[in-house]
Amino acid sequence: MAKPFASSADLAEKRQSLEILAEGVYALTAEGDPNVGAVEGDDFLVCFEALATPVAARQWLARLREHTDKPIRYLVLSHYHAVRVLGASAFGADVIVTHDMTRALIAERGEQDWASEYARMPRLFKDPESIPGLTWPTATFSDTFTIDLGGGRGDLVLAHCGRGHTEGDLVAWLPAQRIMFAGDLVESQAALYTGDAFHRDWSGATLDRVASFGAETLVGGRGAVARGRAGVDAAIAQTRDFLAVMLRETSAAGTLKEAFERTHRALEPRYGAWPIFEHCLPFNVSRLWDELHGVERPRVWTAERDREVWDQLQS
Repeated sequence: MAKPFASSADLAEKRQSLEILAEGVYALTAEGDPNVGAVEGDDFLVCFEALATPVAARQWLARLREHTDKPIRYLVLSHYHAVRVLGASAFGADVIVTHDMTRALIAERGEQDWASEYARMPRLFKDPESIPGLTWPTATFSDTFTIDLGGGRGDLVLAHCGRGHTEGDLVAWLPAQRIMFAGDLVESQAALYTGDAFHRDWSGATLDRVASFGAETLVGGRGAVARGRAGVDAAIAQTRDFLAVMLRETSAAGTLKEAFERTHRALEPRYGAWPIFEHCLPFNVSRLWDELHGVERPRVWTAERDREVWDQLQS
């Protein structure tokens, strides 16, 4: 029997959990749905990620407003994917911050990505008609971007660690609290999506840079919050292992179909029960096959191409 396309059959609501990681530092996790966060400055808020629609974002903000009524000055977006950015209008942020490449990717492929992700994960797009259009940053950077939180709260440092999940991923680092929001560069107890990735960079130098911060609490793109150095190290190691297995198995295959079958067989025992594993793997292997065969930058995913790859590999 053919498997339902991507996450189109995943219609059950996930239980959201708001966690206070330190004074004024918040994370909302949701059983494998995209994680979001917020950090209090002295008289303002910095929010991290925007969810897929303004309606979904307003539900998160209602939870956050139970703890703080400070105005939102900054909205930080870790990368360009639709489920991370299209809810931005709900925040009313003074400044929307991304990496330089994220802005370029929105311009290059934002419309196609929107249509692709809506078809793949319809449940995340609560009231899609509430989306006013593509989200455009108002401030970008190439290496680091530092926000002074004021009132003795220290800095929030946004950093580009290299090509990974996309060309423009950033992390948000609180050195005083040793807390990191890593976006989809690291997952904890959730499978990876690598359909727009640079697998060799990500599994090597990029994750090395992420690890070099020495975080003691890490919020990945999906899954549970990683706590303690051992927990953070385990999340980074899990992410690296997933990529390493993909690279090993796909490199050894003679065809794309064989690459998918080998990779699925190797990863499924450890990761198969984790969120979005079956959804992501055809797109992951398709991108890695391209990368290993000289396609330097990821090809644009469209709703039509999604279906073609799914039917070829996952049916």
